Amino acid sequence: MESSDVQRGRGRSPFDLIMNQIRRKRTTSDRKSTSGRFLSRQAESGGLPEDREMEEEREGVGVVPDPAESVCDMGWGRVCVFVKRLGKRADSRTLSLAHCDLTATDVLELATLLPSLSLLEEMDLSWNELIGGCLRSLTSHFQNVGGLRTLRLSCCRLTADDITALGEALKCVPVLEVLDLSWNAGIGGSALQGIVGKLHPTLREIYLVACQLTETDATILGSIVSVLPRLCVLDVSCNPLLAQTQTEAEEGSVSKTEPGTGVVWGLGGLVPSLSHTPSLTTLRLHDCGLTTHSLGLLGGSFHCLRSLCQLDLSCNKGVAGGLSLLSPHLALLSHLGGLDLHLCCLTHTDLQALIQALPSLTELTELDLSSNKEVGGVVSDLVSALPLSQMKLLPLNGCSLNQESLCALTLAMPYLRCIDVSWSKVVGGRLTLLLEALQPSVTQELRLSSCDLTTDDLLHLAVVCKRGVLSSLRVLDLSYNGGVGEEGWCGLLGEGGLGSLEELDLSLRPLTSKPSLLTSNPSPLTWLPTLLSAFPRLPALTRLSLQRWTLTAQEWEQVNHALRKRKVLLELDPAPFASSANQEGPEEERYEE
Repeated sequence: MESSDVQRGRGRSPFDLIMNQIRRKRTTSDRKSTSGRFLSRQAESGGLPEDREMEEEREGVGVVPDPAESVCDMGWGRVCVFVKRLGKRADSRTLSLAHCDLTATDVLELATLLPSLSLLEEMDLSWNELIGGCLRSLTSHFQNVGGLRTLRLSCCRLTADDITALGEALKCVPVLEVLDLSWNAGIGGSALQGIVGKLHPTLREIYLVACQLTETDATILGSIVSVLPRLCVLDVSCNPLLAQTQTEAEEGSVSKTEPGTGVVWGLGGLVPSLSHTPSLTTLRLHDCGLTTHSLGLLGGSFHCLRSLCQLDLSCNKGVAGGLSLLSPHLALLSHLGGLDLHLCCLTHTDLQALIQALPSLTELTELDLSSNKEVGGVVSDLVSALPLSQMKLLPLNGCSLNQESLCALTLAMPYLRCIDVSWSKVVGGRLTLLLEALQPSVTQELRLSSCDLTTDDLLHLAVVCKRGVLSSLRVLDLSYNGGVGEEGWCGLLGEGGLGSLEELDLSLRPLTSKPSLLTSNPSPLTWLPTLLSAFPRLPALTRLSLQRWTLTAQEWEQVNHALRKRKVLLELDPAPFASSANQEGPEEERYEE
């Protein structure tokens, strides 16, 4: 016998079956709606107890806050307030407070903030001369910034006690890579002893520029670098007593050994330690009192410095006549890319020794022999020995160039990014010789100061600019060329083609002055109106020097109007206004939006 349900189903029409399915679906949705309204009412009343507890845990409602997190937030807030008060922006990884006139009180406050700077990687407190003598109050908290990688304290008037305190704290910063203590005269005189044995092998760069280091400090510095196998940069420039001993200064003799101690003084205490720095890429000994004997010692260490890329021996007049002691060893520096020997009073013999070594320097791109008068006589041999196609920098300013050397220089002109033949009178009237050798979009700096340029020279320069050859030029120095006439200035400034120019110097020689051509001739084609109309074609200009040109008050207003929306550093003599305040104003003005 069939069930009653089946019997009821058989007695229904298809339409009844369809309607029954619809009613069932509606009943299910009603049930869902009812449960939804119930849950909604629960939510309005705070929800189910279990759900409320879980939500409160997620949102922190009713949960006691973590005291450590609150303290951290408050600490970072104090950091932001402190940094903002000094006109800087807070950064958890970089603390740059250079030129902030920090006081001893500021250093104490900064020390209390270090626990909130645990992520700090770079700290720069340079050029704050009032913090000298109180560095210990800061370094005693360095355990809070153990990840510090860069520490810059240049020009802070640091004392021997500051260096000792720093040495004691260095154990807390095991990953320090850069240490800059430059421009602290108090470091000289054995104060460096405070960091001997305290630096970690991770250190890569040391800067001790202008610290009044003596021959004694050279030996101490040798002890420091001997345990730094990863050292890449060593800059001890502007320490004229570093390489000289008392005996050398008085008698011109070589380095000495203190009797009974076996301690080598002078540069002989530093150079042998460089054998422990195989990663050294940059060595700067600018103005260190080097002598011919120093060159011999230095050359003897080159077999251990095969990674050296930059070598600066400039402004050491004592090396004159001794370059032959160094040159034979230069071939060992197969990666040397830059060699600076400017202002070293090099002799003809020195230059010939250097020229013989140049072919072995296959990666050389920069050679600075400027301010050595004898260079003018060997330019032809010099250019022949250089890898011209890769040379970028070969300044020959102050080298007593002659017409023959000027012709030889044209062979290098197509490749040089920076061309400097300033203080070479022979260039006047012959500038076309150099300009015709230029290649488009290569030259970035052109310095022709005090070259006795003529009006025709500038007209030729204008033609080259118009052709787009100097479209990448950023610096143009035409200062101290008072022989250029109005037509030359107008021709250069009116042609365009200098869209990348950032610095333009048209100053006159000191102790001379000229009225602007607008005063002597009101023609609209004089140089000043042409310059003002050229500003729109010089969108990258950031510096303009017109020193010792005399401008009237009206011309001053014209310049102000032309630069009112430009960020340009304008170097001008004081304007001839009636007001004494205006007459005594600064020579440099910066116009900003």
